[in-house]
Amino acid sequence: MAIAHALITFNDLNISAQIGDIIYYTPTAPQGGFTQGALINTIMLGSIIEITHQTNGTSVKVEYDNSVTSLPSGKPFYSFAKDKRANTSSMLGYYASVNFVNDSTDKIELFSIGSEVSESSK
Repeated sequence: MAIAHALITFNDLNISAQIGDIIYYTPTAPQGGFTQGALINTIMLGSIIEITHQTNGTSVKVEYDNSVTSLPSGKPFYSFAKDKRANTSSMLGYYASVNFVNDSTDKIELFSIGSEVSESSK
């Protein structure tokens, strides 16, 4: 096992990305005027070990095994998944507050909002 680190910079990183999440990448190629990638080509890169917010974007430090995978070339599509061991339960507590903000100048419609409520104590 050969541990390596990569620094990936995003203009707009998803707010729910956190240390411990797994980063995946899908190689892309231009096709018919669009950049496309196939889900079947998605490759696990490694775990996020550091997130640094900067004025020009957000840098994510990823730890990966370079004997198993290599860094992507070009401009791949990146995705991430939560660690299932740490993110398996529902929200805990007696109170939740949600604030929806629309920063768009266009008309936006909210299709659905859902929640889960379960009794945890009597």
